[in-house]
Amino acid sequence: MSPEIRHTIDGRAFVRTPDAQFQNLPDFPYQPNYVDVDGLRMHYIDEGPKDGAVVLLLHGQPDWSYLYRKMIPIITAAGFRAIAPDMIGMGRSDKPTDIHTHTIYAHADWWLAFIQALQLNDITLFAQDWGGFTSLITVAHHPEYFKRVMISNSALNLMPEPVLNIPLNLNRDDYPVDPNATMRTFDDFLKHCQENGYVKEDMSDFFNGWMIYALTGPELRASDNIMRDFGGIKLTQDEARAYDAPFPEAIYMTGIRTLPSMASMLDVKASLAAWEALQRFTKPFLTVFGQFDLLVGSEKVQNTLIENIPGAKGLPHDRIAAGHFIQESQGAEMATRLIDFIANHSPLDDPEVAG
Repeated sequence: MSPEIRHTIDGRAFVRTPDAQFQNLPDFPYQPNYVDVDGLRMHYIDEGPKDGAVVLLLHGQPDWSYLYRKMIPIITAAGFRAIAPDMIGMGRSDKPTDIHTHTIYAHADWWLAFIQALQLNDITLFAQDWGGFTSLITVAHHPEYFKRVMISNSALNLMPEPVLNIPLNLNRDDYPVDPNATMRTFDDFLKHCQENGYVKEDMSDFFNGWMIYALTGPELRASDNIMRDFGGIKLTQDEARAYDAPFPEAIYMTGIRTLPSMASMLDVKASLAAWEALQRFTKPFLTVFGQFDLLVGSEKVQNTLIENIPGAKGLPHDRIAAGHFIQESQGAEMATRLIDFIANHSPLDDPEVAG
């Protein structure tokens, strides 16, 4: 059966992964919830007491809210309301088919629309990877929605120097999927990077190659990327199936293919404005990074956040034994640290602190 091409009211084409893809996923008993965001259906997990303090959990690429399955039960057991949405183009959310859809600014706007649609306030944000690169723009310009922020293996793209020195304005049209490519799998890509010396302190060449491989590689799979995490991650066959579930055919993969190249689609003025605004964020801002994440988890990136964001001062920042997908390899540890962060660090203007 051919995928159904749907359209928003203003004519944007998208597809919706069939529900059957998400049946019987291991350790993921959660009922789906949906909200309209910019004419598209965004999926989210919503667990714990509805009147509990909100913990917003944002994933990146190439994963979805399944990445938080180890953290959600611990967070809700502590009495908090855990909300884990899927980025537009990922998970159970609608997937626009236009390869030019995905930019960090579009996703920042979608996060704001999501927060407003659910009427969320006093949010504790936990964000990693593209969940952080996009939502930190939202935090910068709309700090009123957030009570505290915890970031892992993420940042803003310009602070004010780029996190990775890659060419700007890559033309995605120049990199169609190549069915005859010799670099077919993620392992092929890693081998290419190792042979060419791209795995080093400056991972800019690696990431430039990753952008292009994600666009062109005919056998791109989410689970391959996660299992090749620098920290080492083992997935069962069912867990790998769960990570791959949103992307059963090529037409569903626009998001997974184009999110990496959002790093090249930068509006420098807008990005620097977000960095300037984030440097005025005075509420608690904690960083816990994976020490084996060579890509965006470097000490340089982490220290730039710590040294420039007022709310980061004096907090127990740390680097732990994990790679990039820290929720998968250290989910229980990260949930525990998040709960401790909530318990011990409130904004100075909170009545319980200031009074």
